[in-house]
Amino acid sequence: MSTFAVIMPAAGQSSRFRHKHYKKPFAPLNDRAVWLHAADRFLQRDDVKQVIMVISPEDREDFYSKFGANIAILGVDVVEGGATRSDSVANGLAEVKPEIDFVAVHDAARPCLANEWIDQVFAKAEETGAAMLAIPVRGTLKRVRGDQTIEETISRDGIWEAQTPQVFRRQLLIDAYAQAGSEPATDDAQIVERSGQAVTVVEGSPINMKITTTGDLRLAQEALKALPKPRLDSPGHPFADGDLWR
Repeated sequence: MSTFAVIMPAAGQSSRFRHKHYKKPFAPLNDRAVWLHAADRFLQRDDVKQVIMVISPEDREDFYSKFGANIAILGVDVVEGGATRSDSVANGLAEVKPEIDFVAVHDAARPCLANEWIDQVFAKAEETGAAMLAIPVRGTLKRVRGDQTIEETISRDGIWEAQTPQVFRRQLLIDAYAQAGSEPATDDAQIVERSGQAVTVVEGSPINMKITTTGDLRLAQEALKALPKPRLDSPGHPFADGDLWR
């Protein structure tokens, strides 16, 4: 059986979230932090041998104050992030155990995961070396000028919206990051694409949403209801409560 590590970036500034108490990965969702919903899906798996949370240095004290017991009991590793998302993932990648076969990168603010989606993208990564969840774009796309008028209508043929997890053979991702240079990238698949490696798309679901604004929390509450219930044979979340990081 192949082994997997999961890197969960949570070092961003959450500038669009606009909450006075929380950044989006640490906000309460059904009385648990958003990131714990995501982490639990991976911690339940026998093939996941390491989960790494990447947080901002400025959040370290508060993060450990609130979630230190969860981290210790669940066996989650914590790494400080960098100036960009790619820097943060690179810091997490440096801490992946050398015996791990594959590395999955999953947004800490994407809590609505189903086990079968993880199964599918893990299996495809084992087959091809690089795979990611994504969904085909179904709406009409418009390119808009700075004055808010439409410049053109864009064909949606072959256009997919990227999701996570994005899963790569460990050495492939290490090599891609080593070649990446300073050019910005919005996700890890883009970095791997630039190295010349094809990335296979596995169709996900709109339910696998990323929390961006406070309003998204209400949508995520409904999305969680549509997911299969987690198994009860894992450590779970022994210290979850309703007053998360106030």
